[in-house]
Amino acid sequence: MKSEVTLALEREIWDFTHKQSTFGCFEVTIGWFGNQRVDFMTYNTNNEFRCYEIKTSKSDFFSKSKTTFVGHYNYFVLTAELFNEVKGEIKKGVGIYVGGRGLIKKARRQELIVDRNVLMSSMIRSLCREFAKQMDSGNPTKIEIYNREIAQHKRMAEFYRKDCLHMEEAVRKRFGRDWRNAMEIYNESGRKDVYRDCQEE
Repeated sequence: MKSEVTLALEREIWDFTHKQSTFGCFEVTIGWFGNQRVDFMTYNTNNEFRCYEIKTSKSDFFSKSKTTFVGHYNYFVLTAELFNEVKGEIKKGVGIYVGGRGLIKKARRQELIVDRNVLMSSMIRSLCREFAKQMDSGNPTKIEIYNREIAQHKRMAEFYRKDCLHMEEAVRKRFGRDWRNAMEIYNESGRKDVYRDCQEE
C-alpha cells in the first residue's frame, strides 16, 4: 500500500507533466518480464522519454533497489525535507522535482541505454495494465481516458514504425544494400569518404 506522501508526489508529478503532446504512465516495467520498473515515465511527440523516481525517505533514497534511469531525461521526485537531506548525493545530469515547489533542477539529456521500441512497448503494456485496473473498478471516466491514451500510443508507434522503414529504404537507395556494413566501417574509421569507397568496391 502506497503512503499518503507517495500518492501526493504522484499527483503532483502527474499534474505537472500532464499536457497535450505528453503521455505518462506510472510503474512502467521495462521489457517483457523485466526486473526494472520506472515509478513514472512520460513520452512526448518530440520522441523523448523522461523517467521519474519517487523517493520519500532517506532509506528509500539509499536503498539497494536499482534506480531505473533509462530515459533521455531522468529525475528524482522528492519531498522538501528529503531534498534538503540528500541534495549533495544526487548525481550530475539528474533533474529534481520537489513536492510543493516544482522543478528545482533541470535534467541533462542522455542517450537511451534501452532500445526506443522496448521503452515504447513497455509503456503500452503498462497503460493496458492500468486500463484493466480501471475496467475492473467500474470507473468509466478513467477507462475512457486510458483508452484514448493507449490508442494514441498505438497510432504513434505505427507512425514511427513506418517512418523507420521509409528512412531505411532511403539509406539503402543512397548507399546500397550493404549500407549496414558501410556504417560499421565508417564508425570504425571515421572516414567521410567510406561510403564512396564501399560503393566503388
